[in-house]
Amino acid sequence: MSFTTGIALALSAVLSGSSAQAVQPVAMPQAQTVQQYVQTYFADAPVMIAIAECESRFTQLDKDGKVVKNPTSSAVGVFQIMASIHAASADQNLGLNIYTVQGNAGYARYLYENQGTTPWNDSKSCWGKSAAAKAEVASHKIGGNLVTPQATLAVAKN
Repeated sequence: MSFTTGIALALSAVLSGSSAQAVQPVAMPQAQTVQQYVQTYFADAPVMIAIAECESRFTQLDKDGKVVKNPTSSAVGVFQIMASIHAASADQNLGLNIYTVQGNAGYARYLYENQGTTPWNDSKSCWGKSAAAKAEVASHKIGGNLVTPQATLAVAKN
């Protein structure tokens, strides 16, 4: 990671900080790659690692240090979060800045915990073939219906 990128990530993380976060992103050590960060942060949800690989090839910033953006939509960052739909809500409700790797991953976790992998169905032809995705589907079927991790927890509690 270049010095400029490291400074940009650090500054972005500081500026996006909030003590009222429901989803707590993990700090990214300067020497850690985006791929290593995602693999660590989503060690408990390997399908999300496959999704990040398919969505951006583990890329948060381009060669000029700008946040990776889909040229045909408002999708940004390692998880290609739709900024036009989620940026304001992520910031205002969760204190997450989706333009940072930590905020992008944190909001991806929020989406995953509440909606499962549905927000990434457009890229399912890529990540859906992974062993992690197949295990995810098998572990989240109840009565033949695919449910989100949040729904699975609600069923387990009752």
